Amino acid sequence: MELTYSTYLRIPELLALQVPESDGPEHDEMLFIVIHQVYELWFKQQIHETEGLRGMLDADDLIGAEATLGRILTILKTMVGQIDVLETMTPVSFLSFRDFLASSSGFQSVQFREWEFMLGHKRDRPLANYPDGSEERRTLERRLLEPSVWEGVLGFLSRNGVKVPAEAFAEGTEPTRACEAMLPELIRMYHELPRLRGLCELLVDLDEGIQEWRYRHVKMVERTIGFKRGTGGSPGVGYLQKTLFQPLFPDLWTIRTEL
Repeated sequence: MELTYSTYLRIPELLALQVPESDGPEHDEMLFIVIHQVYELWFKQQIHETEGLRGMLDADDLIGAEATLGRILTILKTMVGQIDVLETMTPVSFLSFRDFLASSSGFQSVQFREWEFMLGHKRDRPLANYPDGSEERRTLERRLLEPSVWEGVLGFLSRNGVKVPAEAFAEGTEPTRACEAMLPELIRMYHELPRLRGLCELLVDLDEGIQEWRYRHVKMVERTIGFKRGTGGSPGVGYLQKTLFQPLFPDLWTIRTEL
């Protein structure tokens, strides 16, 4: 069979994946499905790019790492922008098919959790959303034990003129914590090593972008369902608000006061 645009991209299979559950079906359920499927595709690409970023850091490829971070940031802007489309759906429209979602919830997105873990926002609580022995849980358990992007950055910095204290690497399976012993050396690097400073500023851009995405997501949920419980009994807005303003790379924010 000749390879065509349609066969290469599996267009028939792709377009068959939008299957509404509501009676009718309700008009806006199609939008809801498409938006969330697109998010899952972007998560897949972000995981792919973040894998590449780790490899470039390990290979001391600063130019490649910065280019990859630039792509991750551009994709993230697109992800944030998609919320504008989702917000064209009114609360009444969403409620017309919400009950058909049953126990499904965005909290179950294993790819988003996987990407969070890769970026350093590790914790074992999300594992409870996936059965023991399932492929999803095994994936998250593996990511939980892998070095995060920040650990990759620290390794890169340590090989390129920055004295990184051993305790800065002690991340384990918890979110990346601030390391006071690392701060003086980061401050020196910002003043004396501008090429490395540029890499760290891209990480700050990424951190800020993730926080923007979380904020827009919280406000989108609030304007759609208020403070009701989320789909599948998830905590909803109250929980989502607690995720705001938690930096991925706290040391890069702490040094702002001292620079």
